[in-house]
Amino acid sequence: MYQKPIEDVPLTPLSSRSSVEPFHAMDVLAEATKRREAGHPVISMAVGQPSHPAPKAALDAARAALAHGRFGYTDALGMSSLRSAIASHYAARYGIEIDPQRVAVTTGSSAAFNLAFLALFDPGDSVAIARPGYPAYRNILTALGLTVVEVEADAENGFTLTPANLAAAEAKSGKRLKGVLLASPANPTGTVTGKAGLAALAGYCRERDIAFISDEIYHGLTFAGEETTALSVTDDAVIINSFSKYYCMTGWRIGWMILPGSLVRAFERIAQSLYISPPELSQIAAEAALGAAAELDLHRASYAANRALLLKRLPEIGLGIASPMDGAFYAYADVSRFTNDSMDFAKKMLAEINVAATPGLDFDPLEGHRTMRFSYAGDGKDMAEAMDRIGRWLA
Repeated sequence: MYQKPIEDVPLTPLSSRSSVEPFHAMDVLAEATKRREAGHPVISMAVGQPSHPAPKAALDAARAALAHGRFGYTDALGMSSLRSAIASHYAARYGIEIDPQRVAVTTGSSAAFNLAFLALFDPGDSVAIARPGYPAYRNILTALGLTVVEVEADAENGFTLTPANLAAAEAKSGKRLKGVLLASPANPTGTVTGKAGLAALAGYCRERDIAFISDEIYHGLTFAGEETTALSVTDDAVIINSFSKYYCMTGWRIGWMILPGSLVRAFERIAQSLYISPPELSQIAAEAALGAAAELDLHRASYAANRALLLKRLPEIGLGIASPMDGAFYAYADVSRFTNDSMDFAKKMLAEINVAATPGLDFDPLEGHRTMRFSYAGDGKDMAEAMDRIGRWLA
């Protein structure tokens, strides 16, 4: 039976929200998956996905839970035992006492960003993010009708947001900021913003009644600099974290927030309708994962070895390091010696040598045509082979 190709089928008119830019890293991953399924020896450095499985304790807990198989809704903000365990994690890791009622468990950090943007901002409000920065920030904010203020984060300001560059961006846009979102460690730059920098930002936001959101999903993966939670300098910030990166649980879709007490009920009301609750099985596994630091630090050591490899090999093959690699597991590289079109470069690299990486346009709409992001979260042998392939290809 003949069926029209999808693109030929008349579409119901779409809202303006559907016109947001694609997340190119996911498009590259999809193409890499197709090539791998077709038998090509693809090495993916496109997405920030650890090659390690979830911790053994998490898997054991999930298997035990699956034995009875009865899963249902939990409280909208998560199981009380997991919320208490996360609060205990802050006491043990950072020396900060938190009321478990301020913890909100979410369906990955992506749901946390949705909740934060919906609860804190109205359509048209201006929210500052760093450029280069994680593209989903820009795309979600745009889809929700918010105004994105991209603030250049370069060597002059330490590749981070500062009161000075925020004030300049606000003056240039002509609109008062309602929110500031900072990631530390940052994607794709790897920038780690220390305690003094976080304190300055928190103070700037407090004085101007600006909501401060601190993305800390790469905590535990800092290799240089001072890893600090914004909770150490303010109780006003919305903290977002995740089990995806350090805990190697991307596909479990489980994250959390630490909220100011006055915002908990507002977030809960929105979460009840948008998500009902985070998945119970993932919450059970996540609670067990919090006690797996010894195993996870071994994985962190493998990322550190990969980081050292890329710091050495990328400049040797002509791809300069474009930003700090102090945290997370990315190398943001300058490819302008070989191309002025990072998207075309990414497509050719995948088609010709079966190495997938993400074009810089994902992270920087203005300057990203000259950069690429390479994730080094994969197996060490694969990372070395990828560098060899790229080196031969560029030579």
